[in-house]
Amino acid sequence: MVFELEPLFNNIGYTMDISYDMDMSDVDFNMTRPFTTPVRVRGRFINSAGVVSVSAVAEFSLDLFCDRCASPIVKACRIPVEHVLVTELNDEENNIDLILLDSFRFQLDELVCDDIFLELPSKFLCKDDCAGICASCGKNLNDGPCSCKKSVDPRLEALLQLLDN
Repeated sequence: MVFELEPLFNNIGYTMDISYDMDMSDVDFNMTRPFTTPVRVRGRFINSAGVVSVSAVAEFSLDLFCDRCASPIVKACRIPVEHVLVTELNDEENNIDLILLDSFRFQLDELVCDDIFLELPSKFLCKDDCAGICASCGKNLNDGPCSCKKSVDPRLEALLQLLDN
């Protein structure tokens, strides 16, 4: 969504509310399209003492699969979007946390998408102690143990023979 921020930059103490839904259903993530519902973006732009900032939250659900057992999961997410916006920089090297605007028209969607993907975990699990699947038979070990005979590493087979004696 595009916001016209000129009134915000020209008026100290001015605020502008943010409230919209963003469609990310066509975005690929981990070889799936997990954004089945719109991303809700709520917050505001604030000019506080001449410093313009955006303070918002992106809320959404991801429909994906557990990385250990491949069970389907729905993960509710709440990602903060906090940034300072400027129209000019005095020292570009030391101001890497500031977002430089080319004009007073600002496209917030790209910033929200970047923050979402930076905050998402690299692994999604159905539960913290997910046991995964058996490498031999493919049984979900969260449902109970499988009947597979546990294989012994051939490098340790000689030690196993010593224990059997």
